[in-house]
Amino acid sequence: MNDSARVVVVGSFNVDHVWTVATLPRPGETLAGHYRTGPGGKGFNQATAAARAGAKTSFVCALGDDLGGQLAHALAVADDIDLHDLPSHAPTGTAGIYVDHAGRNSIVIGPGANAELSSDFVNQQASTIAVARVVLAQLESPVAAVEAAFAAARTAGVMTVLNPAPADAQAPPSLLLLSDVITPNETEFCAQLGRHTSQQVDAATLAAQDDDTLHALCRRLLPHGTVVITLGAAGCFVSHADIDLHNDARSHYRVAAAPVQPIDTTGAGDAFNGALAASVARRGDAAFADHVHFANRYAGLSTERAGAASAMPHEADLRARFGA
Repeated sequence: MNDSARVVVVGSFNVDHVWTVATLPRPGETLAGHYRTGPGGKGFNQATAAARAGAKTSFVCALGDDLGGQLAHALAVADDIDLHDLPSHAPTGTAGIYVDHAGRNSIVIGPGANAELSSDFVNQQASTIAVARVVLAQLESPVAAVEAAFAAARTAGVMTVLNPAPADAQAPPSLLLLSDVITPNETEFCAQLGRHTSQQVDAATLAAQDDDTLHALCRRLLPHGTVVITLGAAGCFVSHADIDLHNDARSHYRVAAAPVQPIDTTGAGDAFNGALAASVARRGDAAFADHVHFANRYAGLSTERAGAASAMPHEADLRARFGA
């Protein structure tokens, strides 16, 4: 595979502790549920998705010297992910996840080593970033490290994709300026819109807004780039500042969700992001709408499996499920 088809993911690795319950727990409530553990973290989920979707993938992260760190190394080898990890004395990151009968989830993160990923270490990966086609990051890692990665990508002419998640994370204006594409879900979009423009929009009603209104909101948040709002079962909405950069015929449009039967939506957004980056890296001359369509189907298929990184489909699974 051509090295220019590489995706570099900068982000977090967590060991997930997951409880499947009938309903999500309320304050003061004790519930019985089914427990499992496995790999996760937005960064690693997205790196796994990118690799299994067919892109040559590098993952830049920080790991503890513990069983969690050993797990990350073993899994990276299994999926042929080129791992660049900063060793840390802190424990490897963890997440506590509750999933209800409808596949909805609530998550609590313990950053651990993820919080120690430094801009200096990221800068040492500049040669890897320079030969990539896409650099993808989230906000479970320090903003300074993400900015360093995006600055290196911008210098090398590499596309930057920011998934501004989780919703309570800060994405300063300096980071948005370095982002060619941002991929929030409805909650994350409304949170960032409120922080950067002071315009308050209800996330619960965002998908019901008309397309011109959504496009105008996207242009307010990211005047210079592309916004892809993932809307769960409602699919996603795409808004471009410049259609010529992405070979698209329209400045804004919707892409329908794939017809699936979800059992666990944990990691679905990560599946979308990793698959989107992989598709852009591998088929950069295709219309952006084609990349989004691929990512939508990939994310949908991931929800038919339990887990986060472990639920990411392989490209062959996608072809078998959707016939292409």
